[in-house]
Amino acid sequence: MKQKILIVDDEKPLRDMLAKWFSNTYECLVAPDAESAMAALGENPDVVLMISDVRMPGEDGVSLVRRAKAISPHLACILLTAYGTVDLAVEAMKEGADDFFQKPVTDLKQFELRVAKAIRTASLEREVASLKSQLATELETFTGKSPAMEKVYRLIRKAAPASANVLIEGQSGTGKELVAHALHNLSPRANGPFVAVECAALSRDLLESELFGYVKNAFTGADPKGRIGRFEAANGGTLFLDEISEIDPSTQVKLLRVLESRTFQRIGDNADVKTDFRLVAATNRDLAAYVAEGKFREDLYYRLNVIDIHLPALKDRPGDIALLASRFLKEFSAANGGTVKGIDPRAMKALEEYPWPGNVRQLRNVMEKMVVLASGPTLGEGDLPVEISEGAKADGPAEVPAEGPTLADAEKARILSALAAAGNNKSRAAEVLGISRRTLHRKLNEWKEK
Repeated sequence: MKQKILIVDDEKPLRDMLAKWFSNTYECLVAPDAESAMAALGENPDVVLMISDVRMPGEDGVSLVRRAKAISPHLACILLTAYGTVDLAVEAMKEGADDFFQKPVTDLKQFELRVAKAIRTASLEREVASLKSQLATELETFTGKSPAMEKVYRLIRKAAPASANVLIEGQSGTGKELVAHALHNLSPRANGPFVAVECAALSRDLLESELFGYVKNAFTGADPKGRIGRFEAANGGTLFLDEISEIDPSTQVKLLRVLESRTFQRIGDNADVKTDFRLVAATNRDLAAYVAEGKFREDLYYRLNVIDIHLPALKDRPGDIALLASRFLKEFSAANGGTVKGIDPRAMKALEEYPWPGNVRQLRNVMEKMVVLASGPTLGEGDLPVEISEGAKADGPAEVPAEGPTLADAEKARILSALAAAGNNKSRAAEVLGISRRTLHRKLNEWKEK
């Protein structure tokens, strides 16, 4: 579809001449005066540019620009006049005119270039405004005013428009997938697919078939029609690999090759398949330590870690706990009839003093439980789960060694603390931590083997 432009001039020959000249490129609307122009803009909000004479019967062109910009801030405007002066040009620009052209318009090719430039500039302004609005909406997903979270917001803003790989590091429950979604939704790939893979949940063979796909009859039990993989499914969008530290060495080599060449082969096939995706990876491990220990390829680590976003643990931003708790209270109260209106200061203090081994995910689960089981319109100490009311002191400072733990050490301490608070009930501990029972068992087995 052609973009629409509006030509406003009381001289019919000029209106018709400009409309005829631009008709091959744009859909041209015409108006003889300011009132007719405003009516045309009201009926055609998709007009991208207005060309207007300055001196017309009734309202002049400068005043028309002011009114038009009030209803369409990103409308490009070019003013025409046979009485061009510097003062008039300055006044027109102050009112929002994008360009100023003197009559008679004899060089139509030059004028057309100026029109195209004004439209491009206005289009960029609309895109920037849209991105700012989208950014504000995306960041509403996160709650927090701590310096650590402000740093995260700044990194998301800067990294989203780029195509560079991103590594998100943080403990379980800190919101790594939310960051991945924000990076995708604020990027030029937002209209493409967002494809997520939880690497730790799949064995090596299953993970490879998920990532690369396979042709028919590639192996026993394969879909007879074959299947595309996640690399292929993410073409034109974002591929999110969660818990990437759990990928085995042989798959790491294959992933590195895909990142370097942007091509891969389906299992059972020799043909190269091209793909175009942005990779966002996440881990709750200290991946640099894994590299030092020989558990993760150094070359792959540097491929992934072009931009690093570290999400702080909830206990490291205690000032955000009340904000998060209030947000979750409103969310779950609205979903359950709106009967819970607030939280008692003593109950809030207990929430703020608890170490939150499961981070934001655990806090969210706890607030949902408290709202659903609330004994009245205000949540009090009696509504607190036992692990909060009795576990805050026991799970406090002792879990953080003075020398400063790695992510893996801190995660282990929190999981063992949650197990102790749950009386070694693994199902209950997993629920409190916001992880699956299977993941909890896997981590416990890993620690037994060391």
